Amino acid sequence: MSLLLKTVDLKRVVTELLESYGPGSDNADFFDHDALVIDANKTKGHVTGEGLAELIKALQTCRLKPVAFRSAAPDDHPLALALGLVIAPPDAARAKPAAESKKPSPTVVEVVREVIKETVREVPGPATMVIDKPVRSGQKIYARGGDLVVLAMVNQGGEVVADGHIHVYAPLRGKAMAGASGNTAARIFSTCLEPELISIAGVYRTSENSLAPGIQGKAAQVRLSDDGQEKLLFEALDF
Repeated sequence: MSLLLKTVDLKRVVTELLESYGPGSDNADFFDHDALVIDANKTKGHVTGEGLAELIKALQTCRLKPVAFRSAAPDDHPLALALGLVIAPPDAARAKPAAESKKPSPTVVEVVREVIKETVREVPGPATMVIDKPVRSGQKIYARGGDLVVLAMVNQGGEVVADGHIHVYAPLRGKAMAGASGNTAARIFSTCLEPELISIAGVYRTSENSLAPGIQGKAAQVRLSDDGQEKLLFEALDF
């Protein structure tokens, strides 16, 4: 995964990152010590050593493991090296559709207003996991390498995760994360969409942003836009 910085104001990034994923936030357990690249390719200006050090500390607090740094400005590289990061190649900054490339490629997605998370590995999903019991609060179901079909309610506080698609043939009131390994073609389907959090390939939306009346509590699907904007699209389903 990567964080694509859109500003060199790293103190602001740190503040918003901790508010969204730090201890005590609603998404404190969203990450699981995932390796991460700090990507400053799109920033105008240079990062500071102090700011970069604070960002690394904040990422570790949010259960992430910064391992590399990417920047179009070579002057930033010594700062990153001094802080124990390796330099990532610039040509890995954007993802290509799976149909155009056989190599695993990154998908840029927004994490906070000033930071973008990028999933760098895409895994096809040949298998399907079927769950026929309710997913309770605090329970997490992960269909690694495949699709997930849930035939019962996903309660608030419950999590359903899949590398492929997620189908919930009941109310979806917890967290649903499809395309967890970077599959941007993954979708989420539910006969009653009322989620705490929806995510596809890292692009997410929480219940703080209310769904449209024609979507909330209705049969709907969620997918990523195909216009290069990496945004979630919510579409009602008519049966």
